[in-house]
Order: sequence, then structure tokens, then C-alpha cells
Amino acid sequence: MEAGLAQLTTLQKLEILSDAAKYDASCASSGTTKRDSVGGKGVGSTTSSGICHSYAPDGRCISLLKILLTNFCSYDCVFCINRSSSNVRRARFSVEEVVALTLNFYKRNYIEGLFLSSGIIRSPDYTMGELVRVAEALRLDHDFRGYIHLKLIPSASQDLIDRAALFADRVSINVELPSETSLKRFAPEKQPLDIRSAMGGLKLKIDESVAERERSKRAPAFSPAGQSTQMIVGADEASDATILQRSAHLYGAYGLRRVYYSAFSPIPDSSKQLPLSEPPLMREHRLYQADWLTRFYGFEVDEILDAAPGGMLDLAVDPKLAWALRHRGRFPVDVNRADREMLLRVPGLGTRSVDRILAMRRFRSLRLEDVGRLVRSLRVLRQFIVTTDWRPGAALDGDRLKAQLAPKPQQLALL
Repeated sequence: MEAGLAQLTTLQKLEILSDAAKYDASCASSGTTKRDSVGGKGVGSTTSSGICHSYAPDGRCISLLKILLTNFCSYDCVFCINRSSSNVRRARFSVEEVVALTLNFYKRNYIEGLFLSSGIIRSPDYTMGELVRVAEALRLDHDFRGYIHLKLIPSASQDLIDRAALFADRVSINVELPSETSLKRFAPEKQPLDIRSAMGGLKLKIDESVAERERSKRAPAFSPAGQSTQMIVGADEASDATILQRSAHLYGAYGLRRVYYSAFSPIPDSSKQLPLSEPPLMREHRLYQADWLTRFYGFEVDEILDAAPGGMLDLAVDPKLAWALRHRGRFPVDVNRADREMLLRVPGLGTRSVDRILAMRRFRSLRLEDVGRLVRSLRVLRQFIVTTDWRPGAALDGDRLKAQLAPKPQQLALL
């Protein structure tokens, strides 16, 4: 194995270990503290312009240098392409190689930071220690001020997890699957209790850090962009209702900033326990939309999925429009009189446009034309609102309304 590794160039390792990391969707860099190199101090910035962004063919953001330290792994998680029984090319970076790559890529404006995960080698503590060494070297030895997201290793010691959170902007540990029963079935080496303990410990430390920094800005930041997690969608039989209820619990109990949903991708030589085909990517998209409604629009999970067959989101229309179509008696909404909570439930109105409507109507009554200047499109919205010069009429009660408002099917390209 070592002889094989010695023959790999840095570029070959990068090809293997960046490809191995593409299945991890946790790549957002928003919400961290502002850190910059204004005045010639340090290297990198989390806020400056000129950062390059790129996207994987399936649309996922890869704006960070997103790599694994190694794709060797002693665990044999059924859904993972890097599992110990997988017949894939293996590679391993040294700590020094990852540090050099990050600095070189950043100085060339290729990336805005580093996303680093790893297969588990030797022991959870050894692997976590290597990840921490990378972040520590970047922050302390090179004064790196770009974004760092570290994946935490399940079962690693709390001391190492705490140290990782001191150097990283965001840390995350994957719950992997919507239910602990499925996790035990597909990833028997990963212990749900260890994952819950790590998340709980992080929440306490993050809360303490926020309180200390309110008292003194000199107090050290502890994972200032919070913690996140990822769930694989479609590998087990879990419904969308199960997934969203698990997310609601994670947001409430552990204060997560984000739950990422990753549609299961079939892998070579996979277990018979896994489905033969991937779920539609639209399912992943609808879950993100529903997740957004619970966090920013005041919806409860049960509301989004009331009367949904099998606890599954409607793939034909977005969850907010689906809810409005099921509750037509609450529409049309008068944009000149409705409160913010009800306006947020109108299909076609986002949080920003609702705030603009509330601000504008303090000075005059709104016409449909006025609303049209505040939103991206009136095509759906006009069926659910009343203005001084507009009412939707009988169309709101029509049987064909859903078909009229659903996105038009697109012709697939042959090539």
C-alpha cells in the first residue's frame, strides 16, 4: 500500500480525494464571523470579493477546496463509496500537503476556503488529530483567515472535537440517515449515541462561546458558523415526513445551522440492501424547499405534509404552493391588510418581498402593478392575492389550477 501511495503525484491524489469528497453536500460558507487580511495582515478572507465558485455537474457547490485527507477507511458503511470493502483507488495526503494546497489555491483565487473530511484510519482519535493539525497549521503557522469547515469523526474524543471547533469556522458531523435504526443497519460501526453526544457537546460550547464573546470580543470564537449535518435521502425507506421531522428535532435540540440533504447515488459493487437507482433529484430539491419553509416562513412540518400521500412531498409543485392549493379557503390574501405571517404563506412571496410590501403599504394602497415590481413573477402569485385593482375570481377554485400553475415540463436534451 505504501509503495502505491509513493507513486502518486500530488495531482493524482487531488483527483482521487476531491472526487471522493463530492458526495458531501455540506459546503456552504455563510454565517461565519468576518475575518479578513486588510492591512496586509494574514492570508485570506471570508468576506472579500474575487472568490471563485464552481459547481459539480449535479449542481452542488464546490467553491471550497473540498477534499478528503484520505479515502482509506476502516469502516464499512454500506452506502459509502470509500467503505473498506470498496474497490476504489486509494490515496492519502499528508498534513503538510493539504496546508500547501490550501494556501496555493487560495492565493490563486481558486477557492475561498477549505472543506476537509477523511476516511477513518488507525482510530477515530488519530484521524481527528490529523484534521486538527491541518487547521492548526493554517491558523497558527500561516495566519490563514479564509474559511475552514472540518468534518468531525464519530467517536473522537471531546478534547479533539473542541480543538477542531477552535480553529474551524464550521464543524459538522453527519447523522447519515434519517433514523438511527437505518444507521445501525447500514453503518454498524457508527454509534448514534456518539453522534448525539458530539452534537450536544458542541451546542453547549458554542452557546458558551457566544455568551463569552458578548461580554468580551477577545474571548476565543468556537465554531462561529455553528454546526451542520447531512442526511442521505433515498438509501432507506424513510419518507419525507420522517426526514423533515428528524431535521426539526436536530434544529431544535442541537441548534444546527443547516441540515443538508444528499440524494443517494448508486455506487459500484453496492450492497443488495441499497436501491438499484437513485431517487429523483427533485425530491432532494423539495426537501430543501420544505426545510426552508420551517426555518424562515413559520410552517410546521405537519402542516407542510398534511394530507400528503405516504408522507411524501409533491414533486410536481413546490411545498408552499402545494399547501396553498390544499387550503384555498385561506385565500385570496389582501396584501394591503394581511399580517406578515399570512403574507409569508402566499406562493410567490418571499421574506424580502413581504418586508417590502409591509414597508410600502405604510404610505399607500398597493395595486397589482406595485406588487409586480417587488416580486420575480406574478404568474402564480396573482391567483392568491387581492390588491386595490385585482381579484383572482373563480380561477382559485378551479380543478385545473394546479395544472395551470405547475412548472411546464421541459424537453430532455438528446446529447
